Amino acid sequence: MTAPGVDTAEPVVRSLLDERLVACGNVLPGAVSLYRWEGAVHREEEVVVILKTVRRLVPQVIERAQALHPYEVPEMLVQEVVDGNPAYLRWVEKECGGGRP
Repeated sequence: MTAPGVDTAEPVVRSLLDERLVACGNVLPGAVSLYRWEGAVHREEEVVVILKTVRRLVPQVIERAQALHPYEVPEMLVQEVVDGNPAYLRWVEKECGGGRP
């Protein structure tokens, strides 16, 4: 996900954490996004947010993040985890209520 700034991203991540929809969210400032919107090319400074959750919660994460996000059409992409540190993956499962990552 991207967001217009840390002040916007952190409350979204905090809500998703409080609702146990994600185990972790990384907020990475310093991104520059160039994109086409409504027929014009735009340039915006943004933050990139990486959210860690389990597959079964992805629809809820997207729905809730969209409700909290200020953009009309927020970027939300899902990247499948094919492997990782087993202990970390178990932690994500535990923090998201025991579902499969």
